[in-house]
Amino acid sequence: MSDPCETSMAADDNQAPEIHNLAMPVAYRQGIWPLLLGFSDAELWHYLIILECKRTLLSRVAKSQASSASAQPPTVRLPALDECYYVRDGNNVSQPQFLSNSQTELLRRKLEISVRGDRVPEPILSFGSCNLPQKLLQNLEAAGYEMPTPVQMQAIPSALIGRSMLVLAETGSGKTCSFLVPIVSYCTKVKNNPQKPLAMVLTPTRELCIQVEEQAKVLGKGLPFKTALVVGGDAMAGQVYRIQHGVSMIVGTPGRLIDLLTKHDFELDSISILVLDEVDCMIQRGFREQVMQIFQALSQPQVLMYSATVTKEVERVAGSMVKDLTVISVGKPNNPNEAVKQLVIWVESNKKKQKLFDLLTSKQHFKPPIVVFVGSRLGADLLSEAITITTGVKALSIHGEKTTKERRDILRSFLVGEVEVIVATGVLGRGVDLLSVRQVIVFDMPNSMKEYVHQIGRASRMGEEGMAMVFVNEENKKLFPELVEILKSSGAAIPRELANSRYTGHSLSAGKSQKKRKHGY
Repeated sequence: MSDPCETSMAADDNQAPEIHNLAMPVAYRQGIWPLLLGFSDAELWHYLIILECKRTLLSRVAKSQASSASAQPPTVRLPALDECYYVRDGNNVSQPQFLSNSQTELLRRKLEISVRGDRVPEPILSFGSCNLPQKLLQNLEAAGYEMPTPVQMQAIPSALIGRSMLVLAETGSGKTCSFLVPIVSYCTKVKNNPQKPLAMVLTPTRELCIQVEEQAKVLGKGLPFKTALVVGGDAMAGQVYRIQHGVSMIVGTPGRLIDLLTKHDFELDSISILVLDEVDCMIQRGFREQVMQIFQALSQPQVLMYSATVTKEVERVAGSMVKDLTVISVGKPNNPNEAVKQLVIWVESNKKKQKLFDLLTSKQHFKPPIVVFVGSRLGADLLSEAITITTGVKALSIHGEKTTKERRDILRSFLVGEVEVIVATGVLGRGVDLLSVRQVIVFDMPNSMKEYVHQIGRASRMGEEGMAMVFVNEENKKLFPELVEILKSSGAAIPRELANSRYTGHSLSAGKSQKKRKHGY
């Protein structure tokens, strides 16, 4: 087959190519592009060919670098736009093809993207359409980002033009990349010598900070882009040293950052971008005063706020922090990830341990690695020990009382397969990408349905199917009305005991609410 980069303009605009006779580009196989039903076959195919050209060019650069470390790789220009050339009216003048207003609306509707704000830019169709540094494009390709997810399609171009945003998207949808790409691009384009921090990312947990910084390092590899991690559990002296010797971005928890700033004299005037990840948690919990203290110390930065669950109060506070806020909503925020199947099991508190042991020793239901969520630190320690002793399955606990080094080592052992079960408090409930995890067990229901949405969301990343097994009983009665509504909207089975409980707020027919039990529960 001929190189698609050499034949991308061969097809006539008025006649669709024989798509079924050509090799499908990766972007098409991933399933988003068939949603662009408003485009003709020829136009759609040209978009796909251009994306494949970019992939091919990146691949050639990578191969050239690998084959000869000393040789200078050939200069390759990736298209700065989604260039899609057509022959118009029989002449030979070619022009870039952009999305029309109707195509933009169709794309947003099909991908469940809604926007509020003035002059919100159209979604991008590829990372190459943003005039990103070429090395950043190569890093995205090397990291497996073949095309943007819906939240990245809309959030990245909005952030790149300096908009302050509140972004709502379900768990596992690619939100972290959608703010790191604009940050890395900005930091590498701005003249910053001596190097001062240009961006700051605040998250509620050490684990999430560590993950964000690691992902930033991957995207910024080979670029003039350095990071500093500012979290509790690590020596402050090392964090101070790192910042003093020049970084582009600081990632940290609010409390640790304030502690560092009060003890050491750091100028924050250079920071142009502030990210509040898991913004509902940051604004509503004990973090709020700390977050506002940091925000007020900055000089009117662009503010990027992200979460899968956002209330009206969070929107109000976000709107008060910045002018001309752009609100982007993707999918069904405030609801569980649709890729996660919820299996709610009614089990009394004194029988929960045995039920858990039964699941972990069942060939049918045990699908490691598994995260078990509990409500207390002591409970995590005791339960992980009981699992190991009773079932023989290696389990460890993770919670806020463990040191940063202990938590890192535990997560590493878990993610590489040395430990099959991890028993966690809420420290793993938000934002943390547990890429290999496809099963979550909620042993103790959290205090709010927002936290429930985040916890079960750990079972799916980037649309991969997962399973959440949830233990409930009358101790969770305050959550029954919301839980029932979520289960109904998700099409999940509702246990008879839950359906008939007087705490659900309304009577449900057991026949309608409970599907046939296939799992013996």
